[in-house]
Amino acid sequence: GAINFIGSDALYGRNWGCIEDHPFLHFEVCYHQAIDFAIDRKLKVVEAGAQGEHKLARGYRPVTMHSAHYIAHPGLRNAVADYLKRERREVE
Repeated sequence: GAINFIGSDALYGRNWGCIEDHPFLHFEVCYHQAIDFAIDRKLKVVEAGAQGEHKLARGYRPVTMHSAHYIAHPGLRNAVADYLKRERREVE
């Protein structure tokens, strides 16, 4: 699925997949339709959201994102913090 928000010169998308396999459906719904929409409306940027190396092959450039989350469970909070620390090294 996809939900997109229109800014003054950009389309901001947040996307998710599904359990069933439907060839090419995810990319059509989440990325290709958003790009076509942005081109038709002369928007300069389609921001597809964080994560997903597959986005590089479709022309999306990696950008630094900021987000803030409260994770109440200490074990999950520590696991997420560890992952983010390792991911940050890859991005830098």
